[in-house]
Amino acid sequence: MERVNIDDIRFDENGLIPAIVQDHETGRVLTLAYMNKESLKKTIETGETVFWSRSRQELWHKGETSGNFQHVVSVTADCDRDALVVSVIKDGPACHLGTESCFEYPVEGSWEPDMGFGGADDAGFKLEDLYALLVDRKEKMPEGSYTSYLFEKGIDKILKKVGEESTEVIIASKAGDKPETVYEIADLAYHVLVMMVEMGISVEEVRDELASRHVIDHKVKQEHMTGE
Repeated sequence: MERVNIDDIRFDENGLIPAIVQDHETGRVLTLAYMNKESLKKTIETGETVFWSRSRQELWHKGETSGNFQHVVSVTADCDRDALVVSVIKDGPACHLGTESCFEYPVEGSWEPDMGFGGADDAGFKLEDLYALLVDRKEKMPEGSYTSYLFEKGIDKILKKVGEESTEVIIASKAGDKPETVYEIADLAYHVLVMMVEMGISVEEVRDELASRHVIDHKVKQEHMTGE
């Protein structure tokens, strides 16, 4: 693979280059920021993202005040050497508004992305189908699969993602954004299912637990109504 020398990077007339920050674990685009030569050098030297703030006209070390540092896995230039993709492992939300990504706002009329497990219009979709797919991923561990990555990292990483997605659900729900809340619940459900597969908990076990609670609650309600 050809390596690009930093001196070959084509900065614009203001000495800047756009840097697309991407989550190394999920492939999700987190933010678009700008770097100058100095911030790019510092990013490479420190292993954490450092940008140039166009509004403040100064270097900006991501996470310096929020604690949401971004640990650099790789920096890749495009074919024209005038744009960068920075792959990172993040410590927390990438956006200053507290969301995982700055790109949380679908343009009206555009297509919605899906998780790759079958579209929302698939009337035959069942949680059991997704669970079975996750079991298959755990058994075969295909290279390049995010699910494989989670199983490889183990329960601590999986639980961390469950916690992060729970927070995203809370943020979206608190904002009163129903479509975003549904989107985040789907992300949470996926990660919970990964956790269940890792722990050997089946969908049926959870369903049986919910069913048992329904029976108990119904009985308690009857007793309350009859005064027994």
